[in-house]
Amino acid sequence: MSETSARLLNLLSLLQTPREWPGSELAGRLGVTTRTIRRDIDRLRELGYPVHATMGAEGGYRLAAGAAMPPLLLDDDEAVAIAVGLRSAAGHTIEGIEEASVRALAKLEQVLPARLRRRVGTLGTATVALPTGGHPTVDPEHLTVLAAAIANHERLRFRYRAGAGARSKRLVEPHRLVASGRRWYLVAYDNDREDWRIFRVDRLSEPFPTGVRTPPRTLPAADAGAYVRERMQGMATTYRAVATVYAPAAEVAERLGGSAAGGVEPVDETSCRWHSTPEALEWLAVRLALLGHEFTVHEPPELAAFLRAMGGRASRAADGEAGGAADGEKGAETGAERGAERGADADATP
Repeated sequence: MSETSARLLNLLSLLQTPREWPGSELAGRLGVTTRTIRRDIDRLRELGYPVHATMGAEGGYRLAAGAAMPPLLLDDDEAVAIAVGLRSAAGHTIEGIEEASVRALAKLEQVLPARLRRRVGTLGTATVALPTGGHPTVDPEHLTVLAAAIANHERLRFRYRAGAGARSKRLVEPHRLVASGRRWYLVAYDNDREDWRIFRVDRLSEPFPTGVRTPPRTLPAADAGAYVRERMQGMATTYRAVATVYAPAAEVAERLGGSAAGGVEPVDETSCRWHSTPEALEWLAVRLALLGHEFTVHEPPELAAFLRAMGGRASRAADGEAGGAADGEKGAETGAERGAERGADADATP
């Protein structure tokens, strides 16, 4: 493949992202001059790709929908099949391919001819996937609208339902989509509240790009994934545990693994003291139980109560006597579950 042909394919791949590309940015990405970019754009147009240009400070190049397909040379049925498959993967958050599915779907739907977009839309409205595990599903069309607004630095309006049921209209500057577990989150700057917010995409409806473009804002975190993780952890109830484990410190440290496990200090040759990092009660209990050694919990008292309730349930299950929890055990369990529920609902940022 010649250098020019490879550059044209790279240029076409960039243009398939739904946004305006300034000539200077394309030149920087491809390591050429803006004059070369203009010549390459003319070559793509000669090949039948509808590249539109807009003038002004906010102008640039954009690949519009047309009769030509990308260089994959897909026929109509193949293009529809891929679009429907990507919608399914994006909407039901198949672990590991969610974000790639949204990016690919945004590129594909932008260049699909109108006749094929109608076929994909018809299939989408006529079919329903069987829900799994009671997890909320996301409209793939919403994801592609959000992804396009993010790529184009375009303000977005939508309706939102908070975790407590309150409904509101929002005007935001979308920053990133984050997939976590089986949920999607939109990290955005809320213009009315003048602050950053996290929105669950399954609670979002009627997303509408306003056409107003804004310069990118600096997120108050290393990246969007870290921001969502920090906010969710900050809203969850966590505890620091102190426990004596009756096993050598080196063995316990190896089983716990990593700095996130906290600190392990030797007491003597056969026991050690563990100081945990802040975690939910459930996770602390599981860490201790999986060590495979006897241990004594010194703090917090909530962890001791949770372990007592968990041990009672395990004992009754082994004896075939499930359902006979004492009132105290039920109370301890309910308190732990409430803390876990608050942590799980940390994504319900209003």
